[in-house]
Amino acid sequence: MSLVARRLEEAGITTVVIGSARDIVEEAGVPRFLFVDFPLGNPCGKPGDTAMQRDIVDLALRVASSAVAPRTTVQAPHRWGNDDWRAAFMAIGDDNRAALAKAGEARRAHQASAR
Repeated sequence: MSLVARRLEEAGITTVVIGSARDIVEEAGVPRFLFVDFPLGNPCGKPGDTAMQRDIVDLALRVASSAVAPRTTVQAPHRWGNDDWRAAFMAIGDDNRAALAKAGEARRAHQASAR
């Protein structure tokens, strides 16, 4: 996404990347970045929270119109709730290994059937 944003900017199209992987996106040097400190895969807000999602998109549009310097990063003020998700995010252990393997197999089967 970061490389696409840079190419679009070269063509004169304003872009804002909304994401949660701050170090990666900033290293790629996108022109404008709205950092949302949420679990990966949820850059536009909590699932089902349309008010939060609209607010994040609105903030991204404001970043697009107001950023004056290259490589501008703005941090969204939203919080996921508490920070408990950080300790368990992408954690693999004996307690969830079988369930994660089963979910992965189901996902691969679904993707194969969708082809």
